[in-house]
Amino acid sequence: MISTLPTAPGIDLSKLRLDVRNLLPQLVSWRRQFHQYPELGFQEALTAAFVCDRLREWGIDYQAGIAKTGIVAVIEGSQPGPTIALRADMDALPVQEQNEVPYRSRHEGKMHACGHDGHTAIALGTAYYLAHHRSQLAGTIKLIFQPAEEGPGGAKPMIEAGVLHNPDVDAIFGLHLWNNLPLGTVGVRPGPLMAAVELFACTLFGKGGHGAMPHQTIDSVLVGAQIVTALQTIVARNIDPIDSAVVTVGEFHAGTAKNVIADQARLAGTVRYFNPALEGVIRERVESIIAGICAAHGARYELDYRSIYPATVNDPAAADRVRQVAETVIETPIGVVPNCQTMGGEDMSFFLKEVPGCYFFVGAANPDRGLAFPHHHPRFDFDETALAMGVELFLRIIESFNTP
Repeated sequence: MISTLPTAPGIDLSKLRLDVRNLLPQLVSWRRQFHQYPELGFQEALTAAFVCDRLREWGIDYQAGIAKTGIVAVIEGSQPGPTIALRADMDALPVQEQNEVPYRSRHEGKMHACGHDGHTAIALGTAYYLAHHRSQLAGTIKLIFQPAEEGPGGAKPMIEAGVLHNPDVDAIFGLHLWNNLPLGTVGVRPGPLMAAVELFACTLFGKGGHGAMPHQTIDSVLVGAQIVTALQTIVARNIDPIDSAVVTVGEFHAGTAKNVIADQARLAGTVRYFNPALEGVIRERVESIIAGICAAHGARYELDYRSIYPATVNDPAAADRVRQVAETVIETPIGVVPNCQTMGGEDMSFFLKEVPGCYFFVGAANPDRGLAFPHHHPRFDFDETALAMGVELFLRIIESFNTP
């Protein structure tokens, strides 16, 4: 247990109920436990076992082993009401931690560099509170502890395993601790919050030869360079300027010597967009550009193009509910940020395609304490005061369904 916890200047914890304020040291302890033992997607055995032990201790019914390491806990209230699901992701990233803190990762090459350790701790804290206040709870709460958000994706297999049924979920909510916002803020908006994610890899086949005799070759590097440039015209000339989209080539590999024209080149990258109507549109343009340039030079290609996650689209009514709740918890000069979006992707999107709900950001950066490194950075960390704020937000969202 931690006796004292520094908070960011101007953060008024009196808006949080006493039970949640008192729970904060325990939330920090749980989060640091998860942080020290990070696990990659579908390998979250230690994390899942820790969660199950706590659920069992508190008398909460749960089912483990869903989509390999996922867990669904069910808490039934003493009064009738809707079934609300809360989702928390558990996995870490293949990143070597550079933070010099007592709770740094003990698993070489693995790190909670995105805040999922905090998400799991917040869900556990919410479960603890609800288990000890069943008499005040109306309806049923499902807590979904999901594996593999960072890849290859655990939401879809959990949905296929039936986690949104028995009983059927009426609405679902999730949060992301967010270092792009300062502590004491919430980012929420109706409609698209996070982007669809598509990945592509293309191998180009030319004809190699001597660098001094290019007329005898089909230069795969030249073909690839023209493709990289031409792909940028998709957003510039094929997408409505009102819409946002990204086409990024992040890899270009070719050649083995300065005076040899490579017979093969490999490109790989990512596509991002918010508008679901763009699904399939950019993919078609990517392949038509690659095919056209290859045909012009007499080269061949093999393209592997995959849709990973759809856009994370919030139900307007659910987003408005979160905004109203946040305004009762957050009282800082910035407060609720209504138009917070990112081209990052999230497989919470699959849950939101099945049932109405809202995914939102909880500001967690505190530059005064050096806690402002971006997500996926080897020195990522966040102000743990945000853990209590996350629990309070979840509880008030649940309670809002029983307020006339």
